[in-house]
Amino acid sequence: MPESLPITPYVPQYITVHLGAPSANAENVTVSFPDYVKNVASSEIYPTWKPAALRANILAIISFALNRVYTEFYPSRGYPFNITSSTAYDQKFIKGRNIFENISQLVDDMFNTYIRRIGFVEPLAAKFCNGTTVTCDGLSQWGSQALAEEGADYMSILRSYYGDNIELVTNAPVTGIRYSYPGAPLRRGSRGEAVQRIQVMLNRISQDYPAIPKVYPVDGIYGPATENAVQIFQQIFDLTPDGVVGNATWYKMVFLYVGVLDLAELISQGQTYYPGSGSQPLPSVLAEGARGDSVRTIQYVISVVSEFYTNIPRLAIDGIYGPATKNAVIALQRMSGLPQDGIMGPATWQALYQLYAGIVDTVENDTNVIPPAFRPDIPDSQATGLTQFPGRTLTLGSAD
Repeated sequence: MPESLPITPYVPQYITVHLGAPSANAENVTVSFPDYVKNVASSEIYPTWKPAALRANILAIISFALNRVYTEFYPSRGYPFNITSSTAYDQKFIKGRNIFENISQLVDDMFNTYIRRIGFVEPLAAKFCNGTTVTCDGLSQWGSQALAEEGADYMSILRSYYGDNIELVTNAPVTGIRYSYPGAPLRRGSRGEAVQRIQVMLNRISQDYPAIPKVYPVDGIYGPATENAVQIFQQIFDLTPDGVVGNATWYKMVFLYVGVLDLAELISQGQTYYPGSGSQPLPSVLAEGARGDSVRTIQYVISVVSEFYTNIPRLAIDGIYGPATKNAVIALQRMSGLPQDGIMGPATWQALYQLYAGIVDTVENDTNVIPPAFRPDIPDSQATGLTQFPGRTLTLGSAD
């Protein structure tokens, strides 16, 4: 069950730009995403700058735009566009302007690469300003050039402004704009991934609006509990309280969900990797030497369990199956009466699930909801987001 709204971050083939402030009566233009980035970069920075500064700025431009797309920032507010040309809100875009050749070449090389915080899913809301007439909590454009002149590479420049806990996602998939609303109203009796998203959004929103009851289990089945939570949500936010999630109710949920997590801000709480939220299928067997999002997922779940079972050590969620992760798995196996080989295989996976499910029964919050894809008692055909037990063993040097 995906935690993210459009599920997995992606690069849109096209992006629609509003040529003015959000509420201004202005033209909307649709351009290819690479052309959009080339236009903004040519409007925001100077082609004579050092390559490291140009790359850092282009990555910030890409990431900020992808964050707007990913969070459905403007559609969730009722606007028929993805981003504006107003620098008070977004990035400078000038219709019909000339594009600098070196910037065009760099963008062609980088348009499907973006910044994210380590352990989080969404593209970073990589805000920036010129650093002279305007300063902000983000990248300084002229400051980036100064750092490049001192010999800094583009990642060092980015980390100096956004922190050390960032990484690049490369070769992101390119697809058409995917709006999260499933296209038809959801009501009692509906089933599937879209219903799971409703349940996840309601559970997170309910932390800030406790009158909304939590939905448990998050099972993708639109039953009485989901209908009741939707009706109360609708009452609170002056929507027709019919218990049906149509376009207006859906995007009000998206708007609030993005807001409570600050997903469109540098201070974002972030969407963490937990079962179902990663972009890669989780293999059934993980061993020392494995790396990637699947390892982060395992580390996250073990970390949750370790909060309740002190004999299981806490873990850093770094995506590296090193000695610390192996020792935590051994501790889990010891407690569960399993062979202590430090390998996360099907039996260990089942034991971890049992502990995790027990925690869910006693602590109700959004990070402790069991997605169906993580539950070995649900058939593969009903699971989403992850495959179950393909039988592939990962050993030293393996990667997702």
